[in-house]
Amino acid sequence: MNDGELKPSEGWGVIHLFLRTERGEDGSTILQAIARFTETDPNQAIAFSVLGGRADLGLMLLSPDLNELDRVVKEITGGPVECLDSFVSLTEHSEYTTTEDEERARLESAGEADVEGTLTTWRDRMAHYKDARLHPRLPAKRFICFYPMSKNRIPGANWFDLSFDERKALMRGHATTGRTYSRRILQLITGATGLDDWEWGVTLLADDPVAVKEIIYEMRFDAASAKYALFGPFWVGLVMEPAAALSRTGLRVDV
Repeated sequence: MNDGELKPSEGWGVIHLFLRTERGEDGSTILQAIARFTETDPNQAIAFSVLGGRADLGLMLLSPDLNELDRVVKEITGGPVECLDSFVSLTEHSEYTTTEDEERARLESAGEADVEGTLTTWRDRMAHYKDARLHPRLPAKRFICFYPMSKNRIPGANWFDLSFDERKALMRGHATTGRTYSRRILQLITGATGLDDWEWGVTLLADDPVAVKEIIYEMRFDAASAKYALFGPFWVGLVMEPAAALSRTGLRVDV
């Protein structure tokens, strides 16, 4: 049986774990598993102490190889922890992104003098944006928020009954709101349709929890959310180095 690499044709694998720790037990196997995992670039691990009492330790793990993700998750959950919840998803590029034809039409309508030159700059910017969505290098922030979500299918508010143009117009307004927080929040949307119970996972990284509270409140007034969004449980935590997170959540770690 082949246990070699399994790399998606587009994007990277992402797994969120929410764990209850067995306080006082040795957490060195978990710490070692995370260290081995992150030795391989571009694998990444964000560890956090979960705020509130629904879990103790949270981990967000990213890798282009699902086999590596599976190995590290099995090593972690084989330690002195109980997995209370998890979420499996893939990084993805939004299907609602402005196309080059749309941008060209916008520039021509606005009377842009150098359409081709401006489009060249636009192409570079969009290539960077797409790469950041598919192959994110997550920054060091102090606060994390994660929640899964899906779109409604109820009569009168069925997202999947809308035409592509209608959905794109709604998401354009949603994105406009999100861009106003670009300096305060890093937002990563990952796709989980067919992979988990929800259709998307939303991860927000910030230094100020107020920014997270504000963006989620403001975005709920956008039609894309107000009428069509279903939200799962929210998990928030304080981002730390893995050893500090394990220690904070009651595991013994010798460093």
